[in-house]
Amino acid sequence: MNQVRLGIIGMGHIGKYHADYLLQHKVSRCELVAVCSRSLAASEKYRSLRIFTDANDLIKSREVDAVIIATPHLQHAPLGIAALEAGVHLLVEKPIAWHKADAERLVAAHQKSPRVVFAAMLQLRAEPRYLKIQQLIREGALGEIVRVNWINTDWYRTEAYYASSDWRATWKGEGGGVLLNQCLHNLDMMQWLCGMPQRLRAFCQFGRFHNIEVEDQVTAWLEWADGATGAFIGSSGEAPGANRFEIAGTRGALLLENNRLTLRRNDADMIQFSRTARAGFLKPEVRNEEIPFEDAALPHAAMTQNFVNAILDGQPLIAPGEEGVHSVELANAMVYSSLLGQTVELPMSGAVWEKKLQELIAESKVEKKGVKVAADDFAGSFRK
Repeated sequence: MNQVRLGIIGMGHIGKYHADYLLQHKVSRCELVAVCSRSLAASEKYRSLRIFTDANDLIKSREVDAVIIATPHLQHAPLGIAALEAGVHLLVEKPIAWHKADAERLVAAHQKSPRVVFAAMLQLRAEPRYLKIQQLIREGALGEIVRVNWINTDWYRTEAYYASSDWRATWKGEGGGVLLNQCLHNLDMMQWLCGMPQRLRAFCQFGRFHNIEVEDQVTAWLEWADGATGAFIGSSGEAPGANRFEIAGTRGALLLENNRLTLRRNDADMIQFSRTARAGFLKPEVRNEEIPFEDAALPHAAMTQNFVNAILDGQPLIAPGEEGVHSVELANAMVYSSLLGQTVELPMSGAVWEKKLQELIAESKVEKKGVKVAADDFAGSFRK
């Protein structure tokens, strides 16, 4: 094989975005040949593609070597499993599943078909700003990490956004709110850079700013096994909102905010300095540095190119599908902690949260009303 024949399942906003850069040949050695949709038959833009109305027909067609799954969350795991079992290479939009237990089922299916490439669309891993942070951490520029804070409240969404599709912001259709949908990339980035915490205690507000039943505001306290602590704050109802990511270590502190990355380096390790200083109010000398970076031009396309290269050349994946479990677990655990009113130890049992989620679905009384906007109908059942 010297070219990957690719299909997209789910042609809502993000599915069409993937289709656009693929049709513009932004990914080499890859041809978009098919999509799954029920509303594109008359579209001149996609006239060159084979259009399926059933996802399983596309997967089993033998017309594609790989698929991107861009459907509502509920369908990611079952469709992903179907692709893996059919020997079709798989790239799944975030989250890889709507809860941890389903994510684990998807991972287990891949373990049975290890030669099939399984990747997650976690495109912040392709952003130079985070690659710079990763490099600084690995080089020891921060020393031992002692604190991680992320204020991530610039995910503002209106009531019309939530009313646009019946599956949005419901336990049954989405499995969560701002954590699972908007903040998931940030949760992935936090654990990718700093590792998974050992425990967390979260405080979620459900429908604080919108007529929804899931969380749209959250504050979580995190603890790592090595003693580091942190806080994660997310919201889809706060304006103007903020995106402030700070990592403090014994040798200095990084701050990413307003498209600027700054490093404040201590001339000495703060703990060693404290133990050897001869006066009570001394502090290590500090040098301030601005770390330059450029924005990734097309991070989604970069992830898809990596996926194609992995299929054709065996290139290591930037975001192996198995790693998508971590952000799903953090999102689930934060909501579960809030509902319990207790600290949750990690790793958390996926089965425990799945049971709780089914209870929330059974108890749901939400009837979504509001603005309806045109949306692509996936396989006749779901809208993206």
